[in-house]
This record gives sequence, C-alpha cells and structure tokens, in this order.
Amino acid sequence: MTAKKKRPVLICTEYRGVFFGYSTDTTGDTVRLTDARMAIRWGTEKGVMQLAESGPTEKSKIGAKCDGELRKVTSVFEVTAEAEEKWTTA
Repeated sequence: MTAKKKRPVLICTEYRGVFFGYSTDTTGDTVRLTDARMAIRWGTEKGVMQLAESGPTEKSKIGAKCDGELRKVTSVFEVTAEAEEKWTTA
C-alpha cells in the first residue's frame, strides 16, 4: 500500500480561521495539518484565495508553525508552488 502524499493546502474554518499547512487527507470537516500556520491578518487585495494563489503579502501577519487538527472545516484550497514558498518563509 502506498502512503498518501502530503500536499500544501489553505483551509478555512467555520470560525473564520484561515490556515496553511500540509495534509494527506482533506475529506470531512476535521483535517490534520502539519507545519500549520495561521493567517492572523490576510493583508491581501484580492481576498482569502490570494493566499492560495500567490501567498502572504508584506502586509500579512502569519503565526508560528505547529502540527494540529482543524475542526469545522468549511473549505480547502490547493496552494500554488509560489504561494507555498511564501508561506514557508513568512
């Protein structure tokens, strides 16, 4: 059996939380993330999806990394390679 590959995702929760991290399974309303980071302040001009498309901006405020489980997940967005790089260096 092949292990599932972790993929970079942006997740929104029912409580308006916005998180970047890596997950192997994004089905259901609870998602486990590794190296998760919270967008404390988006700092975008094109809304939350800009964080998935091009990553945090200079105006964004990004929290520290941790592993965890997000509950009450409302949406999951694929993150581009450009955005992933900015999230990991924010």
